[in-house]
Amino acid sequence: MSTSPHAVNIRNGKKLGDTELVDTMIKDGLWDAFNGYHMGVTAENVATKFQITRNDQDKFAFNSQTKASKAQSENKFKDEIVDFKLKSKANIIGVYGPNGVGKRTFAIELARALLCDRNDDALLEACGHCQACQQVAASTHPDVIHVSRPADKSVIPVELLIGDRDHRMSEGLCHDIALKPYSGRYKIAIIDDVDCLNQEGANCLLKTLEEPPPRSLLILVGTSEQRQLPTIRSRSQIVRFGALSQPQVEQLLMRQQAVESDATAAEIAALANGSIARALLYADPEMMTFRQEWSRELVDFRKTPPHYARVVGDFVDQAGKDASLRRARMKHVFEISAEFYQRCMVSLCGQQAPGGDALQQLIEQMSGRWTGGAEVAAACLERCLEAIEQVDANANQATLLECWIDDLQQLLLRQNALSS
Repeated sequence: MSTSPHAVNIRNGKKLGDTELVDTMIKDGLWDAFNGYHMGVTAENVATKFQITRNDQDKFAFNSQTKASKAQSENKFKDEIVDFKLKSKANIIGVYGPNGVGKRTFAIELARALLCDRNDDALLEACGHCQACQQVAASTHPDVIHVSRPADKSVIPVELLIGDRDHRMSEGLCHDIALKPYSGRYKIAIIDDVDCLNQEGANCLLKTLEEPPPRSLLILVGTSEQRQLPTIRSRSQIVRFGALSQPQVEQLLMRQQAVESDATAAEIAALANGSIARALLYADPEMMTFRQEWSRELVDFRKTPPHYARVVGDFVDQAGKDASLRRARMKHVFEISAEFYQRCMVSLCGQQAPGGDALQQLIEQMSGRWTGGAEVAAACLERCLEAIEQVDANANQATLLECWIDDLQQLLLRQNALSS
């Protein structure tokens, strides 16, 4: 398929203007001629129509793999399998885990190690001093391509992958990674925020993922492989990151001089849930103060909606007029609320809720007045998580905040979750 040509219909001639080349690999091999869309879309439509869940697909794939492995171990394919060695092997690595645990740092360090001028790439160790290492660290290396979701977008635009309409496949990641390395041994593309690929964007990557160019490496950075299309997951080597330990967060805070004392580092690390990004956020006294004040508001969430809208609005307005900063602050409000209700749910289930002393006291105070059970706390948590997704989807902030406050109060009042 990789040798499929591009074609153009000029049977009747072309007297004036441009014409368009058609990729016959897509047109003849990967395209649904009846409905006019990519075959990857067909797979998703079939799963939706026949109610084939992701669990069903995973179970079927697991059973198929188990049967194939058993048959191969019993030498049932010995007459059909011939060993051979590939001349080169292109890699696709999916790096997944919570936010703020070092996934992007890992991707950059891997690129440095592979492109280091002084050390062999087999060592996977960057010297950190050569020109290539410094260029990768500064995001200026000609053989490293960075793609991420723009701050004002909810998804990664397809133009970053395949170029705009006037430059299809002559610009963008899919074009650039197919070029020969300029100065290094590899061409490396780091796709950050891969969770923000919509179906169109993911399908644009299929050809590159199916047949990556020689000496190329694609590093996909996201929060979960389950949020990716099966066609992307199946072609990736998965590297999973877990949350950092509290001592690791403390050490990173001190190393970056984000706090002044070990005691402050320990206090913040206990609230960070294993994320250095969250820890650095709470290292800002203003953020920590708002977190404490907003947690106290959540203990008795029965004041009028305008009151809560004003509190959140004042906090968001402190970010200025930059839309991305305002959206980040709004998201932070929902994250604080989600953490609060999660800890309440844990406490109501009879377990010790983690967190600092001040937060623990608020949790115990609320648990003593809570009559709705852990189910209501779980419903509030779910609504906060929905709000976080809606912020990422660029929902109108004022409308979102109003609906979120109303939904929480309805959940609490309907179940009489808070006693007087």
